[in-house]
Amino acid sequence: MSKKYQNFINGKWVDAKSGKTFENRNPANWDELIGTFPKSGVEDVNEAVDAAKKAFEKWRLVPAPKRGEIMKKVGDILVARKEEIATLMTREMGKVLMETRGDVQEGIDTAYYASSETRRLFGHTVPSELPNKFNMSIRIPIGVAGVITPWNFPMAIPTWKIFPAIVCGNTVVFKPASDTPATATLLVEILAEAGVPDGVVNIVHGGGGEVGMGIVNHPDVELISFTGGTDVGIKISEAAAKTLKRVSLELGGKNAVIIMDDADLELALEGVIWGAFGTTGQRCTATSRLLLHDKVYDKFMDMLVKKTKSLKLGNGLNPDTQVGPCVNEGQRKSVHSYVEIGLNEGARLVCGGKFATDGDLNKGWFYEPTIFENVTPNMRIAQEEIFGPVLSVIRIKNLEEAIEIVNGTIYGLSSSIYTKNVNDAFVAIRDIKAGITYVNAPTIGAEAHMPFGGVKKTGNGHREGGWTVYDFYTEWKTVYVDYSGRLQKAQIDT
Repeated sequence: MSKKYQNFINGKWVDAKSGKTFENRNPANWDELIGTFPKSGVEDVNEAVDAAKKAFEKWRLVPAPKRGEIMKKVGDILVARKEEIATLMTREMGKVLMETRGDVQEGIDTAYYASSETRRLFGHTVPSELPNKFNMSIRIPIGVAGVITPWNFPMAIPTWKIFPAIVCGNTVVFKPASDTPATATLLVEILAEAGVPDGVVNIVHGGGGEVGMGIVNHPDVELISFTGGTDVGIKISEAAAKTLKRVSLELGGKNAVIIMDDADLELALEGVIWGAFGTTGQRCTATSRLLLHDKVYDKFMDMLVKKTKSLKLGNGLNPDTQVGPCVNEGQRKSVHSYVEIGLNEGARLVCGGKFATDGDLNKGWFYEPTIFENVTPNMRIAQEEIFGPVLSVIRIKNLEEAIEIVNGTIYGLSSSIYTKNVNDAFVAIRDIKAGITYVNAPTIGAEAHMPFGGVKKTGNGHREGGWTVYDFYTEWKTVYVDYSGRLQKAQIDT
């Protein structure tokens, strides 16, 4: 049953000023309408930013541990409503229920972690170089944060951004992806239910050009957190630079798993399947390249192809489904275009490579899990982010060659090595240019209390998650207290 949704601005649910709407449909069954949403514009953004700016003046003065108490309630409500949220998320995004439950759990973990961090927003006290003088540094909130999130993790990624932003004392204008607006709305409902004051969190639905860039360009928005494609991230960075906004970008990846000749192949098989085809490959951390040692190449490929062909596609609400649909028709077309590119480049299609349309699959945007071999490192399918269930296999002879190939893209998000050799593991940790390296685990699987992000064109140096994100959402203030009773001129007196 479909529902009419609204924006949430200054504590009230309101339609877009234009009165226009857009539809949100189930990618596993395009006939199923999840709901209609306001197709907002700059006017709506302006109203939300005004509300957030006014709310900031009171919210910043609420003691951080008190803000943390509200966040603890958010976590409790997420626990109570976990199954409801996961079911809605599967309906609007497509990934299997096991994964959407994990997505909600990430939000729960982030809520409880954020709650506890409000008692650990540490500053520093250091000795002064002068007598009768006290030096310290403290953290203060910044202002209105613009939060722009993708569709593949509709609960986890917004919580990574919104929770630390508000517990640090900032206010938020939130634009979720148009493919997953219902889960985002439910999150905002929960924040309000937990006691977040009016205007502290506002949600404005609509397109990236109007709403997203409207937030980025607004002079009263002082920081932007964006997760999405690298091209859009660059545009946001360029626009924000005009007013020197603080910007955090978490962008693309072309992640690789290295399997050495001494690896536990059964363990590696599980990891590669999960990394490549979990979330239908629609993760920035998805395993997109497999660097397979020559000595185990044939054996592992046989195992991999057999397992891949056995994966069951279907509606994510069905308990036996292992792989859901692409999020929309355009995404499926994009995936298929890369398959055609791979064939034209001379790679060998081992399995998959076409739309999955048998039976009920014909109602959605399903694509068969796909494997290419005879891939060379410079092929486009080995260089560009596909964001779908496509794995490129590259044969390697040794670790040195593997690391060179891993590092040979514009991205540097996640990486993995399967080996029993501790020396090789630590060489990989040292030499792979990525924000994340897993040993004997796939390229996916973030934990809420650890930094998340990458290097090169995967981002701009900031991190989501863990303690590091709290630096992004706070400003350092240095304080000097001179109780000498006289003018001390510091270095001049020296």
